[in-house]
Amino acid sequence: MQVWFGGREPRVVARGRSILLAGASVICWAVAAPAFAQDAQDAPVVTEDATLDEVVVTGTRRTMQSSIETKRQEATIVDALTADEIGDLPALSVGEAIETITGAASHREKGGASEIAIRGMGPFLGASTFNGREASNGSGDRSVNFNQFPSELINQIKVYKTQQANLIEGGVSGLVELGTLRPLDFNRRRIQIEGKVNYNPYEDRLLNQPSPGYRGTLSFVDQFDLGGLGKLGLSLGFQRNDVTNPEEVYNASSTWVACNATTTQTGNCAEVSRAQAAAGTPFYLVPNSYIFRQIEEDDTRDAWFGAVQWRPNDRLNVNLDYQYSDRSYNERRNELGISEGRYGLTNRVVDENHVLQAVTGNSSIETNSTFKNRSETYEGAGLNIEYFVNESLTLKGDVSWSHTLRNETDRNVRLRSDPLDIYGVRTPMNNQRVPYTMDLRNGPVPTFTIDPRFDITNHDLFSDDARIRRDQSQRDHEIFAGRFDATYEPADGFFTAFDAGVRYSTMTFTDFDNRVEFTQDDRAVDRAANLLCRTAFPQNDFLDSSSSNSIKRWATFDAVCLFEAYSGVPDTGLPIDIRAVENRDVSEDVWAAYGMASFAGMAGDLPFRGNVGLRVVDTQVTSKGLRADLNVVDNGDGTISLVPTGEFDEVVIEHGTTRWLPSLNLTFELKDDLLLRGGLFRAMSRPAPSALGAGRIITVDSGADYSNVADALRNITANGSPRLEPLMSWNADLSLEYYANRDSMFALAVYAKQFTGGFRPVAYDETFVIDGQSVTVPVVQTENSDDESTLLGFEVTGAYRFSSLPAPFDGLGIKVSYSYADLDFENEDVRLGDVIDAATGAVTEGMIPPAGLSGLSKDVLSAQLYYQIGDLDLQAIYKYRSDYYQDFVGGNSQLRYVHGAGTLDLRASYQFGRDTRLQFEAINITDEPRIEDMPVWGSTRGYYAYGSKYYVSMRRRF
Repeated sequence: MQVWFGGREPRVVARGRSILLAGASVICWAVAAPAFAQDAQDAPVVTEDATLDEVVVTGTRRTMQSSIETKRQEATIVDALTADEIGDLPALSVGEAIETITGAASHREKGGASEIAIRGMGPFLGASTFNGREASNGSGDRSVNFNQFPSELINQIKVYKTQQANLIEGGVSGLVELGTLRPLDFNRRRIQIEGKVNYNPYEDRLLNQPSPGYRGTLSFVDQFDLGGLGKLGLSLGFQRNDVTNPEEVYNASSTWVACNATTTQTGNCAEVSRAQAAAGTPFYLVPNSYIFRQIEEDDTRDAWFGAVQWRPNDRLNVNLDYQYSDRSYNERRNELGISEGRYGLTNRVVDENHVLQAVTGNSSIETNSTFKNRSETYEGAGLNIEYFVNESLTLKGDVSWSHTLRNETDRNVRLRSDPLDIYGVRTPMNNQRVPYTMDLRNGPVPTFTIDPRFDITNHDLFSDDARIRRDQSQRDHEIFAGRFDATYEPADGFFTAFDAGVRYSTMTFTDFDNRVEFTQDDRAVDRAANLLCRTAFPQNDFLDSSSSNSIKRWATFDAVCLFEAYSGVPDTGLPIDIRAVENRDVSEDVWAAYGMASFAGMAGDLPFRGNVGLRVVDTQVTSKGLRADLNVVDNGDGTISLVPTGEFDEVVIEHGTTRWLPSLNLTFELKDDLLLRGGLFRAMSRPAPSALGAGRIITVDSGADYSNVADALRNITANGSPRLEPLMSWNADLSLEYYANRDSMFALAVYAKQFTGGFRPVAYDETFVIDGQSVTVPVVQTENSDDESTLLGFEVTGAYRFSSLPAPFDGLGIKVSYSYADLDFENEDVRLGDVIDAATGAVTEGMIPPAGLSGLSKDVLSAQLYYQIGDLDLQAIYKYRSDYYQDFVGGNSQLRYVHGAGTLDLRASYQFGRDTRLQFEAINITDEPRIEDMPVWGSTRGYYAYGSKYYVSMRRRF
């Protein structure tokens, strides 16, 4: 795969790739269509339970068949992945399973699929439910963390592309519905045990190689006859997952500054304002710091799933389900930092997009040792009762609870360069700051050349500015919900069903970020800690996946050892008072009601069916924040901090919205095997809970001398916007679907979305009392605009099994899906983009171009090739997503772009009889990294290398 160094692909190439991908999909259909028609006439339709010499369809082929049948029977435009058996989803995780569905793509974290984008649109525009209910999240957004749910305990995934009134809002891009089986509906006993061993090639580079990772899964399903009490079904599942995820990272800071390109200074570069840039002042973009990071990780997850289904008679059906997931991982981070990215910059090479391609600078060099622990617990439960009053009327009630608690703790010690080493001997540099050069022209990772007089592998040279820091954050997200639905089915007539219902939910989201920090400058203490806690660099061949990387190793230390050596205890813990102006406290109450009518009829000789409905949603948001006077604290290392005086005032902001969401879905049966579907609907996508915070983030620039505090306080941002409203869209979809047989189908869908209510940065003047003096600072937050934008897109899906070929080639099958979307949406950078003065409405022109819609990829491709013959089942899955803009969780941050990437996964299994399966899986075998730019294309911000992963498993059913 060709990589375009220094930024985004050329427009001609990007457009060419779009055309090629679209053309490939159409050609696949053109080549396969005649065979489709032939198979439709010649191939017998064999159901799973049909008996032709005991032929039973299983494995990948059966999953394909179930998914095709689910899509065919739905009333809306839906793509699905369905397995009749627990553990048959063809993917390592739920996120990776969803990626095989048409138009679905993921944002990769730690080498695996995490949050999902539908039709190339970001997670923010979608919605996710678990067994028909909202699920909480530890990230601060509304996306489901699919890594929390074992794919072995999920048996159905649906992606609704069009909406209907009885769905929970649905989202602008679509709705992802995860489902677990109901034990009585399963209608057979099943005990299943699976063991899986994991190997990561990146582990071979580690000096202390971990034990192989593993995953163990146990599930049980059975049904019991209770006599006069009816039937009881029970489903239980447990999984233990213990793996390692080594990672290599180059990263720049998340704050980028526009520096004056005409001046040369010995200190920090002179920052250029929007007004100065508009007047013609040349500038270049530079981060505050650069970091190389080596990570070792242990990742453990325990998950429990349970369901009880009770059917006392033919009229009553009771379902109770519970899910529990407890995930914990520890990271040992070793970082080399060029901590003063703006200091003493000369010999600059700047391109026409203001990207700093090469530079000479001076900076303190630091080594950071961090031990990070994250624990995340998810619990969800629901009670669903169905009562069939008579043949026409059904009543349903559902109550649910979902709660996620995420705690993250970092213990970090920083050691810096100094004119003297730990023994008090002058270093060859005789200076704290070390000359270096940075060159971005050689590849995605900048080539750094640090003055050879400063040996970054020499522990003795990291002897100054010891900073001991403990950071802890907590995210607490909880949802209670209840709904009541009624369905009336007339005996005959044009209308086949009438549905109505009400729903209430209350959501709370709270978080805090706490920092305990102190510095020390006693060289004897530094020397003792330095000598005690030294480690060899933990791995070989650091970041050799990027040929442009020049940093291979540096002096490293044991983080826990250093922390205890300086603080006297392994962990200082939380202070008594964790109140802070950054904290969020958001609650949201939602009332919704809907009515929907389903119908079926004939238009001449043409059968049709569908539904029409209206959903009304009323939302009330209450956001609480803290404000405090601040004191200036000298950190003792040339920097300052601002700390609250301890007295806080509470600010409460309330905001409400009411939205009407009409929908119409219509399906025409052009032939028995040819359907034409259409959908018209209005959809909404809510802001993330963390984006509704009322707190403030106060950042003080480090490593600089300021004449007054106001100069240091240029970067004050709101950590949310409580008055941010849902993004609304009107949507039109049309889908033509051809079902040749149970193994083969083709679908072409076109769609349009008109968005109303974009986003724009707005500056509000706020007054802060610092050291007894009032300082007025413009605080930027995001608000809705009246802008309108239009998205146009199409999807192509083809699934085909070559059953007409002679044996053994008749076991070959393929599924290819491609999605294209284009949108004229704009997101401005909060520091460098257009900004509106809240008092006057005046717009100050930005310095860099805006981004598009967060998460929008123009091209999304998924291709699956499988071969199933006898007991052998082989599968190759290729997934590609073009580049996209990815907002940070919580919003009000600068622009970040993610490069497009394609990954290849392989899977092979062999069935020993009916009950035993051996399987091999290979994930990301091309070792595709994730590359990020910021705040414009071509300016590398991050390079994340994870490597490939391999799994071998054995499953036994009883």
